[in-house]
Amino acid sequence: MIHLPMVRQGPLRALAVRMVLALALVLGAVMIVYLDRGGYRDVNDDGLTLLDCFYYAVVSLSTTGYGDITPATQGARMVNVLFITPARVLFLIILVGTTLEVLTDQYRRGLRISRWRHKLKDHVIICGYGTKGRAAVDALLEAGYDKSRIVVVENREAAIRQATASGFVVIEGNATRSAVLLEADVKNCKSVIIATDQDEASVLITLTVRQLTAGQVRIIAAVREQENAALLKQSGAHHVVVSSATAGRLLGLTTTAPPLIDVVEDLLNPGQGMALAMRSAERAEVGRNPRELSTLVVALIRRGKVLPLGGEKVVTIETGDLLVYIRADEPAANGISL
Repeated sequence: MIHLPMVRQGPLRALAVRMVLALALVLGAVMIVYLDRGGYRDVNDDGLTLLDCFYYAVVSLSTTGYGDITPATQGARMVNVLFITPARVLFLIILVGTTLEVLTDQYRRGLRISRWRHKLKDHVIICGYGTKGRAAVDALLEAGYDKSRIVVVENREAAIRQATASGFVVIEGNATRSAVLLEADVKNCKSVIIATDQDEASVLITLTVRQLTAGQVRIIAAVREQENAALLKQSGAHHVVVSSATAGRLLGLTTTAPPLIDVVEDLLNPGQGMALAMRSAERAEVGRNPRELSTLVVALIRRGKVLPLGGEKVVTIETGDLLVYIRADEPAANGISL
C-alpha cells in the first residue's frame, strides 16, 4: 500500500456531519408540512397529526411515496415543488455521500499515485524509518534532495504515520519482499539505503535489491555488528556502515583525545562550523598536488577508490578525479555535501 502525504477528515466526524444534515432535513420537512397540515389530504379524512407529518416527510424524502397522504391545495403543492423536492434530492445525496466519497477518494488517490509515478526519477529508497533512517533522510534533505525524490519503505504503523506526517511517500510493507520494492520502483531508483534494526533483514534486503536491479542500483547498508559487514558486501552492498563499531570508535576518541571528537562532530553535524564536501577536479587543477590548492583537500577519489594524501608518496590530480575537501558549512554551488 502506498501512503501519500495528505490531511484527511476523520470518518466518524464525516458520518456525524451527514447524520446531522439528514436529521435537519427531516425535521425541516416535518415543520413545514405540520404548519400547513390543512392543505394535505389523508385517505382517512381525519386530518394530519404530528406523527402523520413525520411519516409523510420520511416517505417523501426517501422517494418511497405511498400516496396515502397527498398535497391538496395550491399552497401545499407549491411547498412540495420549492422545498420537498430539492430536499429529497439533497437527502439522497447525503445517504449515498459515503459511497460517493469513497469512489471519489479512490479515483483521486489513484490519480495522485499515477502523477507521482510519472514524476518519480532518480529517487532514493529508505528501507526503515527508525533512528538511522530518519538521520539518513535528514542528510539527504541537507544535501538538497527534494522530499518527492525520497521514498520510505516501512511496515511499522507508528513509523508510517511519522514519515507520512513529515511529507514523505511511504510504501507499507516488508522491504525483504520483491513486490514491495517494485512498488517503490526500485529498478529506476538512484540508490537504496538500508537502515533496518536487524542485520539479517539488511542482508536479505540487499540480496533482493541486487536480484531485482541486476546490481545496477547503488546499495548503502548499515549493520550493527562488524562481523556482518563482509557478508553484506558479498551480498551486493556497495557501502556498509557499522553503527556499533563507529559509535565505539567515537567513544574511544572522546576518552583519549577529546578535541578530536569535537572536530568529528563538527564535520558530521550540519549547520555549524565545518563540513565535508566533494566536487569534480577542474581542468586547471589536473597535474597539480592537491596540497597546493586553496581548498583543504583531504582525499582523492579515483575510479571509485579513495586515495589518501598522507605519506611520502606525492599524489597528483588526474582527469576525472573527485576531490574531498573541508569547507565552511554553507550550501555549496558546485560541491556535494557529504
